[in-house]
Amino acid sequence: MAGLLRTRTGREARVGTVELFFDLVFVFAITQLSLGLLEQPDWLGALETALLFLGVWWIWICTCWATNWLNPESGRVRILLFTLMACGMVLSMAIPQAWGKRGLVFGAAFAIAQIGRSLFTAIALRNHGSHGRFPRITIWFTASGIFWVGGGVAHGTERMLFWTVALAIEYIGPFAYFYVPGLGRQRSDDWDVEGRHMAERCGLFIIIALGETILVTGTTAARTAWSLPVLTVLGSAFVATIAMWWIYFNNGAEPARRVIAHADHPGRLARLAYTYFHLPIVAGIIVLAAGDEMVIAYPIDYPDSPTLATHMAGPALFLIGNLLFKRTTWQRWPFSHVGGLAVLGLGGLLPLPNGLALSLWASATLVLVATWETRSLRNASGLG
Repeated sequence: MAGLLRTRTGREARVGTVELFFDLVFVFAITQLSLGLLEQPDWLGALETALLFLGVWWIWICTCWATNWLNPESGRVRILLFTLMACGMVLSMAIPQAWGKRGLVFGAAFAIAQIGRSLFTAIALRNHGSHGRFPRITIWFTASGIFWVGGGVAHGTERMLFWTVALAIEYIGPFAYFYVPGLGRQRSDDWDVEGRHMAERCGLFIIIALGETILVTGTTAARTAWSLPVLTVLGSAFVATIAMWWIYFNNGAEPARRVIAHADHPGRLARLAYTYFHLPIVAGIIVLAAGDEMVIAYPIDYPDSPTLATHMAGPALFLIGNLLFKRTTWQRWPFSHVGGLAVLGLGGLLPLPNGLALSLWASATLVLVATWETRSLRNASGLG
């Protein structure tokens, strides 16, 4: 029987098929988040969706960190991942009513997943030199779990306050090295990871998010009467998806994978580049997908505030996340992304006549960034 822990070579841990299977739940979760934003495309809906997204991402990335140590070929680890999948499924089903009657379901599923995974990993590593990290993490997750469950019982503004505190506890934890009075904090070398595994896992999540954009826009177009404007928006959305893939994978992911695989302190790099800076990348993809669905429904109407906001904020979040990700791994600023942000800002100021023009502007901006960066990297100018 395979052991609970990976045989760590220092650089080249393999992504297991059960990890890919685990990711399927998050296809559902991302779709639910996009639909939620579409159903309530105002500032309150955006805030509620953002908080739920932060939770969904955190469960996934924390599991990614755990399986960087745990062996996915072990039967007990697979049972853990299947259990987490069940929690994720329940959590995803609760998303549409997470701010209503299913708040307790969402909060309890979140707390159970976080605390249960951490406890399992602490037990698995009890004879390992890094065992000390997970009892501290479990204490932090227990503290946040109180607020997740408490928020599920509360209502309205109180629920939002409880869950904001819960997210703050979870997101601050790594920066505080999970300090616990009497136990101290983790050592910086406790963050050592298999760099290639982390890079591949996060890359696969980006694929999930990009796939969700195709699913959402394609489904909407299939249900809509076809016309030249509708098909043009669909083509524009498809081109934008390709451009986002190109910006991340062709111009960013592989160089970053090589950097983290050979870094002296890969854990420190992974904490910033993958744990935090991938957040706006995924969020941008989700927001733009929601915007494309809005435009497909009314392609020749003047864009209302939600449509304008999603088409500006989605690509902007994506470019900001990539900019920070590449700055952290490349140690230089990708000026093409700064230029793209400027072009997006210009588009927000121009009186674009309809949703179709807005979609084309966002797609053209992403294509511009992808082309600019590719050419500059090919010329080895360092200005990508």
